[in-house]
Amino acid sequence: MFPTLPHWRWLYTHCVDVLRRFLVSLSMLIAVCPVFGAERPLLICFGDSITAGYGLQPEQAYPEALARDLDRAGYNYRVSNQGTSGATSKDAVASLPAILKMHPQIAIVEFGGNDGLRGIPPDATRQNLDAVLTALETAHVKVLLAGITLPPNYGPDYIHAFEGTFRDLAAKHHSAFVPMIYKDLVKVPGTIQADGIHPTAKGSEIIADTLIAALRPLLLKGP
Repeated sequence: MFPTLPHWRWLYTHCVDVLRRFLVSLSMLIAVCPVFGAERPLLICFGDSITAGYGLQPEQAYPEALARDLDRAGYNYRVSNQGTSGATSKDAVASLPAILKMHPQIAIVEFGGNDGLRGIPPDATRQNLDAVLTALETAHVKVLLAGITLPPNYGPDYIHAFEGTFRDLAAKHHSAFVPMIYKDLVKVPGTIQADGIHPTAKGSEIIADTLIAALRPLLLKGP
């Protein structure tokens, strides 16, 4: 027996309704998938105790302050704190395989302070940092090199050679460059911890501001 006309109408209406719901669900899925499927590009902060946030809570270190600043400015990056307290430029070279496996788009390289405090010859620091920058460059990672200076008791000759290491490498690799990572906080009260070396939470916020200004040419605006 064939279905009656009212039954055909019910079947047709039901099928159209099911198809409509399917198409609506599919369009919503297509719209949502890019949001969940597209991973934000990675910016790593690769450095020593200044990056690691020695003496601070994790959220007070400059990489976390930088992440907040980037979000507020509309830059859609994931920021990873890859700082290790006490690390030297030699340790940076040893850490390179792990860093490269993360496939960062941008790397802030902040090493050398511990080399200088230990009196390591500037040529050794230069060689190590050159290897770091070369490896990142080869992997098509954009680099911001952050330099630092030393207390005056290390002597003008050693300090001059030490500071020159950062300038020369930035020029050689055409990398973005901040000659002195503390340049905007050295005269601001409450920005250095009692040890006279490491930034406070307030100091970390200022460092983030300093770095984001130098990073802007490397950054892409988020969707």
